Amino acid sequence: MQNSILILYSILLLLLNSCEKHSYHPTYPNYKITKPKIKYTPSKKSLAKMVKKLQGSPYVWAEEGPNKFDCSGFTYYMYGSMGIDIPRVARNQARVGKRIDANELQYGDLIFFATSKKNRRKITHVGMYLGDGWFTHASTIKHEIIYSNLFASNYYKKRLRTCRRYLPDETPIRVASVEKEPWKVKEVLLPEKAPIQVTQESKGIQRATKKAILIKAALKEVEQSSPDGNYYVQVGSFIGNPKKDLVYQVSSQGFKHKTIQFQNNGKVISKLLVGPYLTRKKALSVLSQVRRQIEPNAFIAEIR
Repeated sequence: MQNSILILYSILLLLLNSCEKHSYHPTYPNYKITKPKIKYTPSKKSLAKMVKKLQGSPYVWAEEGPNKFDCSGFTYYMYGSMGIDIPRVARNQARVGKRIDANELQYGDLIFFATSKKNRRKITHVGMYLGDGWFTHASTIKHEIIYSNLFASNYYKKRLRTCRRYLPDETPIRVASVEKEPWKVKEVLLPEKAPIQVTQESKGIQRATKKAILIKAALKEVEQSSPDGNYYVQVGSFIGNPKKDLVYQVSSQGFKHKTIQFQNNGKVISKLLVGPYLTRKKALSVLSQVRRQIEPNAFIAEIR
């Protein structure tokens, strides 16, 4: 009898520890709203600092920082840290601010999605737009703050419902150089924490000026999901088609590859991708080969 009690007690402890490690949606969420301290002036530069700092922070339902967030808690924290009060919940955030079209998106704008299967109009998710289709958000799937691409994801394109702008108008500033674009930080690609390094996405996009290119593409692109996997190694991004010698170099190394394209103000933007691969681990092993043999600034893109 005593042994049975000990066994049951051990099982209970194991279950409790397991729940503690995977408490993405706690049994008793902390619904008390903690207003963030004002640390920054309202600007894209301030947002960029926070985006870089908070990348990889854990997702926890009903949290708004400073160390863990749900999707709307993440955006609430960033804007609150600049002294800009926005509602705490995504569906309420979507009702305030300046409404803009998807082709007008700029760095810092919030984009809202309806992800519920029961109600396709109800706003249930929010992210912050970064440029070139990329946005940052607290993911309920990855359980951390990640980068995703709006233009390359059929899932997000179908569920996008509205876009809002909250930043006050500011004097036009030079956008960060390509080497400092926060959505291309290598840290997002690695499973383990590492010193933040930044990359230049492509030699083919205005290398001479090194200005970031904000691609305001229409939200229509071929389906990119694949039964073979959703992880790719992006070799480069180009205005027009990729250079033939680069494509040949990829092919000659034995890498399977594809090119995806979308329109930007009448110009065709192409992304040369190696893959797909079923797991991030496999993509990482290929990434190291691509960087050694073809393009040192290649990075992983997850397309769903």
